[in-house]
Amino acid sequence: MLQLESQPIEPRMPQPTKSAIMVIGGAEDKVHGREILHTFFTRAGAADAQIAIIPCASREPAAIGQRYTAIFEEMGAKAIQVLDIRERSQGEDPIWQDYLEAATGVFMTGGDQLRLCSLLADTPLMEKIRLQVQLGQIVLAGTSAGAAVMGHHMIAGGGSGESPNRSLVDMATGLGIIPEVIVDQHFQNRNRMARLLSAVASHPDRMGIGIDEDTCAMFERDGLISVIGKGTVTIIDTSEMSHTNYPYVEATDPLSLFNLRLHLLCHGDCYDRPNRKIVHPPRQS
Repeated sequence: MLQLESQPIEPRMPQPTKSAIMVIGGAEDKVHGREILHTFFTRAGAADAQIAIIPCASREPAAIGQRYTAIFEEMGAKAIQVLDIRERSQGEDPIWQDYLEAATGVFMTGGDQLRLCSLLADTPLMEKIRLQVQLGQIVLAGTSAGAAVMGHHMIAGGGSGESPNRSLVDMATGLGIIPEVIVDQHFQNRNRMARLLSAVASHPDRMGIGIDEDTCAMFERDGLISVIGKGTVTIIDTSEMSHTNYPYVEATDPLSLFNLRLHLLCHGDCYDRPNRKIVHPPRQS
């Protein structure tokens, strides 16, 4: 079913969208400063923003859709629609793609990343969103489960607080929006370093990205990752990893990983993803 939460989205016109992919660690501030949500709103065009909310990861999509609708209405968005997708066949209906034609921002909410992928993966709707991202036509944001689905390989679940091991993480196929990364969310808040390390051990050609709550890793079109929010973004660079015992040990045996590079970034920090290096912010006087 489709819920129209404000005025219908109008045909696309030239607008000031500054496209990016905003990967949010969950529990972003929805009450006080709303820094991350306001950044999404601003980059989607501010008063000209036409926002599509996809709440289908949630068990209560109508309620979560209404919550974000109220937030973006209060900020002053021009139009907002909730794409309340509850069956996979809805992602194949051309009407949904039509509603995205004029969208300047798409926001995927939290919930269950497996549910999100089961409803959206390989649908015409998802292909439309991916194309709009590639063309720089929209700002795409995903929080919590909406962040976890960004890579081709996705963390679907697992444990915490142990040494890295194969049984600590459950992997699945994500939406492949940023295929070269594996994202984990609620990161330091839920002690998930070991499970992200376990994930990159199984896919050493991918970069691990761990994002704290109320924190966003913003993937810019120029290849930079910029950080906003109250926590940190952890980057595990596997490009120089020389060894892991992952293929040779039992599921619960501890893993060894040699020569990883670890970066912790906080608000205002930037990382050059293509060149695998930190971009130092200007020194403040």
